[in-house]
Amino acid sequence: MLQSGPWTSTGGTFSSWLPALLLAAGAGYLDWRYRRIPNWLTVSGLGAGVAVNTILYHWPGLKAALLGTVLGLGLLLPFVLIRSLGAGDWKLAGALGACLGPRQLLSVLMGTVLVAGVMALAIVIWKGRLKSTLLNIAHLLAALLSLRMPGSEVSLDNPQSTRIPFGVAMALTVVFYAIGRAIGFGNL
Repeated sequence: MLQSGPWTSTGGTFSSWLPALLLAAGAGYLDWRYRRIPNWLTVSGLGAGVAVNTILYHWPGLKAALLGTVLGLGLLLPFVLIRSLGAGDWKLAGALGACLGPRQLLSVLMGTVLVAGVMALAIVIWKGRLKSTLLNIAHLLAALLSLRMPGSEVSLDNPQSTRIPFGVAMALTVVFYAIGRAIGFGNL
């Protein structure tokens, strides 16, 4: 999108990834330990992302941080509304968007979906719930195709549902991307 600056093919410097890495590590730990990502962390992460990118890259950095925030919040909002994703995960995506900008956030979200899928498959197989999970996926798809909300049996409101800590998956993905950038895989 931008012709030069922080969000071109190099993907920014390590200093622009540092707030994302710190935010993701904290959120991943809290999501794993307590199954929630607190507002103080996501709001401060958003502020840090906007501040660092504005200081490093001036107007293009501010623009990229705000676009990343809007993209992260906008892409995941439907999942929060149908109660298949927690609000902390949603706010974490927005804060990571402020740190990384829209281009890098898209890469992180795609990686997160893959990591969360592997985590979900492992947990479902480990708990012996593969058949019920496949039936729930069928219910979700039927609700989607009929343009109606899925039943409470397939939402976060169901105490019997197997929950995947999406914040942990997002944190792992950010760490993988940061390590990849540090060892020279600049265009992940």
